[in-house]
Amino acid sequence: QVRLVESGGGLVQAGGSLRLSCAASGRTFSYYSMAWFRQASGKEREFVTFISWSGGRTYYADSVKGRFTISRDNAKNTVFLQMNSLKPEDTAVYYCAAAKTERSYRDYVQYDYWGHWGQGTQVTVSS
Repeated sequence: QVRLVESGGGLVQAGGSLRLSCAASGRTFSYYSMAWFRQASGKEREFVTFISWSGGRTYYADSVKGRFTISRDNAKNTVFLQMNSLKPEDTAVYYCAAAKTERSYRDYVQYDYWGHWGQGTQVTVSS
């Protein structure tokens, strides 16, 4: 089992940056693939980005490609999401997720692929 706690959300102006963190409990964090999803008010939860257990593979949604960067520090049981050039449409609750298997991109973008979720952190981008 792994427990996930997100932090780093807040209010930022358009064009600004935020860095989200997701701290994981448990000694087997390095065995887990990780992802970030987000859910805007009144919308479905959507995939943002993925990182493999080793950090060697990453994927991004087209809407954030070139602006967001996912990384992880397995020694600190933490995954990060660096968000630059933020837009008002990035406003959402951001969730990190973990899974102990690695399959394909088609699986990673599916909400129900991920077995472990954090509580989420609010990101609000003002125009």
